[in-house]
Amino acid sequence: MLLPIATFAAPGRLLRRFFRNRRGSAAVEFAIIAPVFFAMIFAIIETALVFFAGQVLETAVQDTGRAFFTSTTVSKTDYETAICNRIKVLMDCTKVRNDVQTYAAGTVFTIADPIDSSGKFVDSFSYNPPASTDTTSTVVVRSYYQWPLFVTGLGYNIANVNRGGSNSSRLLTATAAYRPQ
Repeated sequence: MLLPIATFAAPGRLLRRFFRNRRGSAAVEFAIIAPVFFAMIFAIIETALVFFAGQVLETAVQDTGRAFFTSTTVSKTDYETAICNRIKVLMDCTKVRNDVQTYAAGTVFTIADPIDSSGKFVDSFSYNPPASTDTTSTVVVRSYYQWPLFVTGLGYNIANVNRGGSNSSRLLTATAAYRPQ
């Protein structure tokens, strides 16, 4: 049996035939686009969850603060339990930090940022509700929750708290001000 003689035209024909063949091109194109597509979908979902959780925390603080501080003085445990009952579906109640401050009427007050210059969360909060007979003071209620982020490893970063290493989170904040009745 004679072996075919290799010519220089054979590789050219093979290459043309390879480039004309479209079988599997959709799979290759999807493999190129899929990582970016799924990263974008996960980023959208994570952003939506962050906004939803922030709204849940905001609603819990508004409703709980209004219910407690417009009627009677309440203990720290009762207040934290009431907040927890409203957010426990989405958040770990042990990680919620609450700050309740009472300011005399006419007092100018500033609310400090709980994130320091290095991006760390500073937990220096207290619970100072008004006296039961005080109806002129202003009560400022703040709650914080560090929402863990997962998509930040894919290049999408909405973190504002640095917890060290690749652990980053978004600090959810809710604030309400009341005057006891």
